[in-house]
Amino acid sequence: MAVGMPHLLQTGQIGDGRERALSAYVTQNARRGDLDDVIRAIDEFARNRSFLINIGDEKGLILDKAVARAQPKLLLELGTYCGYSALRTVRAMPAGAHLYTIEPNSANAAIARQIWEHAGVAHRITAVVGMLGDSGGTIARLRNEYGFGGGALDFVFVDHLKSAYLPDLRRIMAEDWLHEGSVVVADNVKTPGAPDYLAYMRANETTLWSTVEHDTHAEYQKVLKDLVLESTYLGSA
Repeated sequence: MAVGMPHLLQTGQIGDGRERALSAYVTQNARRGDLDDVIRAIDEFARNRSFLINIGDEKGLILDKAVARAQPKLLLELGTYCGYSALRTVRAMPAGAHLYTIEPNSANAAIARQIWEHAGVAHRITAVVGMLGDSGGTIARLRNEYGFGGGALDFVFVDHLKSAYLPDLRRIMAEDWLHEGSVVVADNVKTPGAPDYLAYMRANETTLWSTVEHDTHAEYQKVLKDLVLESTYLGSA
């Protein structure tokens, strides 16, 4: 993983083919159309074959519960990777809800789509290749092609480049997509860390946001500590 970190930061993949290998593993080892079994297979691959940078099973439970509590209809994810957190989100979100997930790497988006199709949930997820900080192109697509508008967004899951957490949240707020009660969940706030995002949420507690800090562990192990933030938007000041 350490050897692959520069490649990961540059491309969004580890660089050794493990993402493609995951897709093949899921196809061969998970029952088609069985969402739970696909999630199980991904966790198995990440624990026993090649480490993956998805949210993982322990922190995934925090995401599951946050989605179930929010009962969102329109959801946005920043950082698709291989589609694991999207699977967990779809499993927890209500019927009729739709998840849009943003991924800068087209190969990752293709792998995620293959896995979603195998799980039988591809119709509930739209992968958009791009990033919110690309001079407005992806934001325009969300607005013009997918109907994102004022107060429409119920839930956001943030799990992409850590330095982009706060800038991208500010972009979402500038578009006025959130409403009072919208929920934003952020992974990896401690490991590898998003200190400016954490400082922002703490500084704006009770004014713009109400945040629960979930102490947990980094993906697929019990040594490294991590922090997941679950923040409810209180409305503009």
